[in-house]
Amino acid sequence: MASYRFITLAIVAIIVLPTVVMATEHIVGDDKGWTVNFNYQDWAKDKVFRVGDTLVFNYKAGNHNVFRVNETGFNDCIVPPPNLGLASGNDKIPLKTQGNKWYICGVVGAKRHCADLGMKLAITVQAEAPAPAPTKSSAFQITSSASQLIVAAMVFIAMIVV
Repeated sequence: MASYRFITLAIVAIIVLPTVVMATEHIVGDDKGWTVNFNYQDWAKDKVFRVGDTLVFNYKAGNHNVFRVNETGFNDCIVPPPNLGLASGNDKIPLKTQGNKWYICGVVGAKRHCADLGMKLAITVQAEAPAPAPTKSSAFQITSSASQLIVAAMVFIAMIVV
């Protein structure tokens, strides 16, 4: 009974973990977060954004916000209605479809955060990364070292429990 449970758990882990490991959470601006006077196009230029990834906008709530806009809204810093914005300070946006995506800060004070202070981000989201092709030696070979570590930890825990 226990070995059947272990085998089932191992198979589920092998199937599910590579997909989970491949999704990336992109912290916009890295340690600077979503702030004024930061070049988000430079930040994004070497990154690969894929369907299934998540953008995380970190900032002090009340100081900024995040709006998804179209290309014209991005270029001209056109702020949509307030109810369409995010303002939690830890806004997570899942990238569900491929294509171009544009985001701006809609705060308007002494200076406009988008137009005057550079709070705008444009990215291109690519299709999901294809799953690695199985090798001839093993249809279930895991290529990610992170997946291997997780599976090894699960095996260790299962051995202790059983």
